[in-house]
Amino acid sequence: MLRGVLCVSALCVWSSAARGRSDVLELKDADFDYIAPEHETLLGKFYAPWCGHCKKLAPEFETAATRLKGTVTLAKVDCTTNTETCKRYGVTGYPTLKIFRNGQESSSYDGPRSAEGIVNHMKKLAGPDSVPLHSEHDLENFINNFDASIVGFFSGTDSSQVSEFLKGASLMRESFRFAHTTVLELGKKYDVKYESVWFTTEDPCPSQACAASSETTCEPTLTQHIQTHTQHMLRSLLLLCSFGLCPHLTKENKDSLRKRDLLTTYYDLDYLRNPKGSNYWRNRVLKVASKFSSQGLLYSVANRNDFLEELEDEFGLGSSDATELPFVTIRTRTGNKYTMREEFTRDGKSLENFLEDYFAGRLKRYIKSEPVPAKNNGAVKVVVADTFEEIANDPEKDVLIEFYAPWCGHCKKLEPKYTELGERLYSDPNLVIAKMDATANDIPQGYDVQGFPTIYFAAAGRKDEPKRYEGAREVKDFINFLKREASKPLVLNGVKEERKPEKKNLGPYQT
Repeated sequence: MLRGVLCVSALCVWSSAARGRSDVLELKDADFDYIAPEHETLLGKFYAPWCGHCKKLAPEFETAATRLKGTVTLAKVDCTTNTETCKRYGVTGYPTLKIFRNGQESSSYDGPRSAEGIVNHMKKLAGPDSVPLHSEHDLENFINNFDASIVGFFSGTDSSQVSEFLKGASLMRESFRFAHTTVLELGKKYDVKYESVWFTTEDPCPSQACAASSETTCEPTLTQHIQTHTQHMLRSLLLLCSFGLCPHLTKENKDSLRKRDLLTTYYDLDYLRNPKGSNYWRNRVLKVASKFSSQGLLYSVANRNDFLEELEDEFGLGSSDATELPFVTIRTRTGNKYTMREEFTRDGKSLENFLEDYFAGRLKRYIKSEPVPAKNNGAVKVVVADTFEEIANDPEKDVLIEFYAPWCGHCKKLEPKYTELGERLYSDPNLVIAKMDATANDIPQGYDVQGFPTIYFAAAGRKDEPKRYEGAREVKDFINFLKREASKPLVLNGVKEERKPEKKNLGPYQT
């Protein structure tokens, strides 16, 4: 592809960046409040120029802005120079993406951060909450989609159920595609005879028809859901059933699916170009999953190419590991990760053994970790995931640990001060000053790291209650914090700091 040329389907156009301008609107403190309301739907990116994640997102954001031009506005705010706006919207990490409707904050953006993902996600939010269907052709076009889709059939515009359905669609439009019709006759092909809500799925809920045959190719179809539907009932049943027994995990629906413990089988899946081949492995997953369907684990399949970067980053799967055989992972809601290291056999036996070990608690968690340092005698101890338990969770010692990113400007600014802190407390036998690269190691449970640097204090004997450090970042501020929180008096530069006894309140005649 020529630099500066963007190809969409068969159409190639010169990108805005190549023409010397950007389709991303740049907003500042002075103009945010009167320019943002001019746009019905706006996706705002709050960033810092030095942020590595922001730099990575920038070209994807630019491409998405060009493709969404005229439909959704994409804007950016530099938080290093426009602190008032960023503070007002609670921006604490970069990049932060928020959705605005007519200038009012609507929600945080939780979708994918690729150009394709942003386009698809924002197109769903730009249209109506529920697409009105006027013909059988409209209905067929709508359900011919592998994303979870909901269709409401109503007897007329005056039906009391229509408003409830539309309210539900408004609440859940980021998770499902919604459409409705007030002409029951449109559903005649699917035997729709009365007001009801139907959904598309590859596995009719709770039926497991597709699992019965290893070669069946299951196409999206309408499956009756419920006849009456309050918003609460609609939400509960859709979340329970609409994905089926083994849905297709995509960048667009991953946040919804990962709200549950999830097994995912990654391989060269392509339902558009090779539906039969794509179902070859999927149906083997279905066959095994049906034996464990009552044990609370959700199953999915995914295109390995769509998640290569994530698999490399979170599970250590490199390009040299790629084979035609599927790669299987389990990710729990609490953040635990497991991988099936045995090859996926065509009879499904290896997957069955893997699941038996998982449910029996015999599997060892997968933890992404840097190599353990050969020497670790510096003033600031280097912690990696494999040594976190040994160093940070040492029950006999207090630990102050910084989670950082190598590219983070704030982290680089803090480094000399943090090193000085470690040097001043190096002789303290009861305290460890530590740091961990949060981009190269899995973050342990109990530590919420959304931005960099994030600093926690884990007291001796209370490792299950780490306390986030929220104070200023000068050496004296850290020392004052540690004097208050440390389980034993500090030893500064080899000299023990005795704690001053607290004064007792002796009343008005205290001396």
